[in-house]
Amino acid sequence: MADIEFKFDAFSFDGICRTVALPLCPMMGENEGIEPVCYSRNVDLGGNLVFQPSTLIVDVVAIIMTAIMIYHIRSKYTAVGRKEIVMFFYMYMVTVFLEMLLITDVIPSSSPAYAYFAAIHVGLISATFWCLLLNGFVGFQFAEDGTPLSLWSIRISSFLIFLIVGVIGILTFLNIGPFSYNSPGALWAFYFIINGIAFIVYVISQIILVVNTLDDRWPLGDIIFGTAFFIVGQVLMHIFSVFICDKVKHYVDGLFFGTICTLLAVMMVYKYWDSITKEDLEFSVGSKQNTWEIKELQNMEDEMSQQSGGYNNSIHHQPQQQQQQPPLQQYQPQHQPPLQHQQSPPPMGGGQPQQYGQQYHQYENSPY
Repeated sequence: MADIEFKFDAFSFDGICRTVALPLCPMMGENEGIEPVCYSRNVDLGGNLVFQPSTLIVDVVAIIMTAIMIYHIRSKYTAVGRKEIVMFFYMYMVTVFLEMLLITDVIPSSSPAYAYFAAIHVGLISATFWCLLLNGFVGFQFAEDGTPLSLWSIRISSFLIFLIVGVIGILTFLNIGPFSYNSPGALWAFYFIINGIAFIVYVISQIILVVNTLDDRWPLGDIIFGTAFFIVGQVLMHIFSVFICDKVKHYVDGLFFGTICTLLAVMMVYKYWDSITKEDLEFSVGSKQNTWEIKELQNMEDEMSQQSGGYNNSIHHQPQQQQQQPPLQQYQPQHQPPLQHQQSPPPMGGGQPQQYGQQYHQYENSPY
């Protein structure tokens, strides 16, 4: 039986990396990195060893589910904070994809490029938490959602966080300057403290938003479930990973359950955002546009039928009026035969046109 004693070291990844195989653990400690006491068994596929196969499956499912959530968010064209929240899901999807490459050893830990990809991964994690934090303030309308101020403030600040943490990560992994993989205090602070504060502030801000501005209290359930999923996942991954791995004979470890719980927490973020945003149905052209188009077509057909009915009634009354008052052009005297192709006489009186009555009397007095 493996040693299941958990050791937590402040500002150090030694104890955590002995518990769970994080993507940055091969770059910690000595040159060979720190290996966990117990980890998920490998699988041989076509002569290639695939590490963490169970977590790989969860990562693929997470990418698919995130793509579906992004599609539904983009289909709500008039929802508040649509462009802001979709950035969080894009960043989460890229983070999961990069994590999948690192933990499965698609990018070998012995490769010189592994340190750079691991630094990018750490920077993306911090940037994703920062983006989630800023999305928590969109509902308070400090800046109108969808405007360049709102969008670019999130983009630029998230990019700066990504650069800062990424640079600290690569300097720590390569043991450059004051940063060292033997004492990664700055990287540890961003990885646990700064990200944890961002998550806590987001949860508190959303509780305040729901209580003060919404009549419906059901979104609080989404916040509670999302928080519970995230905390349970972190506990299973960082504390009970060795215990789980030993009990299930190395088939899965804490990283597997941590990835699942993180995915569920992200799904609750989407569920919460969807529950507090209402779409303006008048301008909706999303996935439900067919229903509204059918209703609009029915209304247009009713209006056109009413207009055509009134027009038909006016046509039915018109012949009766024409029969009562026949036009003068069709009148001809009975004692004279009709003239074929009769042209009207030239105007008299200095080019002034004659009245119809004068022309008619002149026609009766004709010698023919």
